[in-house]
Amino acid sequence: MRSTTVLLGGMGVLAATLTACGSEPDERCVDRVTQEVLPDYECDDDDGNGTHYYGGRVSSGKVIAGSFDKSAVDTGGFGSSGSSGG
Repeated sequence: MRSTTVLLGGMGVLAATLTACGSEPDERCVDRVTQEVLPDYECDDDDGNGTHYYGGRVSSGKVIAGSFDKSAVDTGGFGSSGSSGG
């Protein structure tokens, strides 16, 4: 019984590690000019004023340290510094 518990616990750690390596960056809807965070529906259709922004963080209602280019954002994982390009 004890060996089964250890094995299952180890599998959970492995699963969490693998999930972290393939995680997607945060995605927000923002105004391209002001970089203010907008409601998601502003990015859902062509009539909206928003553009998707990836990674970074929000400070005083504006995005910081992310990118409009999803591929430019470091999502973390092994060997990553955890920072994002802008």
